[in-house]
Amino acid sequence: MNATVSRTLTLQDSIPVHDAHLLTAGGVQARIVLDGQVYSLRITKAGKLILTK
Repeated sequence: MNATVSRTLTLQDSIPVHDAHLLTAGGVQARIVLDGQVYSLRITKAGKLILTK
């Protein structure tokens, strides 16, 4: 493994991973707050994620 691959894996390992089904508590929608702004995260029937303000 070269230094670039090793560094990439290390950076990726430090990024939090969240299960969308847990964020939506088993439903299809969750609200996420960032700097006082509320965003809506929705799981579509096709299994895609949509994030809107």
